[in-house]
Amino acid sequence: MTKITDEHDVVVIGAGAAGIAATRRLVDAGVDVLLLEACNRVGGRALSVRKDDGDAIDLGCGWLHSADVNPWTTIAAALGIEIDRTLPPWQDDKHDLGMSLAQRRAFRTASMRFWEKFDTGTAPIPDQPAADYLEPGNPWNSLINATSTYINGAELDCVSALDFARYADTHINWRVPAGYGTLIARYSAGLPIVLECKVVRIDHSGAAIHIETGDDVLRARAVIVTVSTNVLAANAIRFIPDIPDTRDAAAHLPLGHAEKVFLTLDDAAEFPKDVHFFGATDRAATGAYQMRPFGRPMIEAYFGGSLARDLQAAGKAAMIAFACEEIAAVLGAAIIARLRPLGASSWAVDPLILGSYSHAEPGRANARSVLRTPIQNRIFFAGEACSIDDFSTAHGAYKTGVAAAEAYLAQNKSTAR
Repeated sequence: MTKITDEHDVVVIGAGAAGIAATRRLVDAGVDVLLLEACNRVGGRALSVRKDDGDAIDLGCGWLHSADVNPWTTIAAALGIEIDRTLPPWQDDKHDLGMSLAQRRAFRTASMRFWEKFDTGTAPIPDQPAADYLEPGNPWNSLINATSTYINGAELDCVSALDFARYADTHINWRVPAGYGTLIARYSAGLPIVLECKVVRIDHSGAAIHIETGDDVLRARAVIVTVSTNVLAANAIRFIPDIPDTRDAAAHLPLGHAEKVFLTLDDAAEFPKDVHFFGATDRAATGAYQMRPFGRPMIEAYFGGSLARDLQAAGKAAMIAFACEEIAAVLGAAIIARLRPLGASSWAVDPLILGSYSHAEPGRANARSVLRTPIQNRIFFAGEACSIDDFSTAHGAYKTGVAAAEAYLAQNKSTAR
């Protein structure tokens, strides 16, 4: 186990995708770096949990978005970790349950017409609520809004249209059967990491930066901070002197709400694998369901936005009950007897994270640029919320972690090997 010593060139705070990427880059450059993680595990919002039969479920990020250019795809290959290149169920309208073929095609047409409004190329788009782009009276508006809760963790009226338009998407989405969380954790192997070490204060008033934990005070030339925006905004880490601009930017890039429930399904073979359906088609407060992911006998339920927030506040039993109710509404009441809870996430109430992934509030799209701006060229910030065009993803977090490490190296060439 890595032990804390008094002084390091760089201290990285947070062992999620960004912190691991930054630390790996600095280790490769020969920098004396230490990675501190408040939790008892690595991965941050990437968490794979093994079932009794050995299969993994991802309670956090689960898809390699923009997989053809995603650095985790290359890392997985280097680590010998399998990638499943099956077409995502939401991109395939052949087997969607609960809707007729005509309904599926009508929804897809309306949905594509809506989302294409944000694909403006280099043309400017106003920094206004994304909901302003809904067509008045369109019967699919509620389901389009539900889709936003899965993508952004928030309803469209809470999301900046300009920020969303900046997101880069190749529309290639792959999965990791062993778990995305497993992949990210494997990449951290051999790094200098101290777990269960919560940073409470960063004093950068002197020549050296002092990083205070519950038991120790470390000195460093620089720090890379990768904690979530909600943690930064809550002042969970005190900065001396304070960093009001950074903290304000974090507050306007809140983590939305996204939660998962996994249910085992007895006698699942009657259903084709990777079937997708919505719990309801006439409201935004509905779940998205994936039947038999990877062909396994289970259903994955995904909740977003205010629905995820309210279900999380009511507790895991309420989340599971809601999932079963919506599944029964589509597949029939008899399905209930074949369902058993397998796992559920609780990101919103995790005190070390406090949510799922970031979105910019309307009028605040440029907060990402403020958040990622270094302070005195020795306090650097990384994480998915710092990414201008890959936010809300593990690959966005990775890229910003590497960028923060590179920024340090550019300023401190003498500390690198």
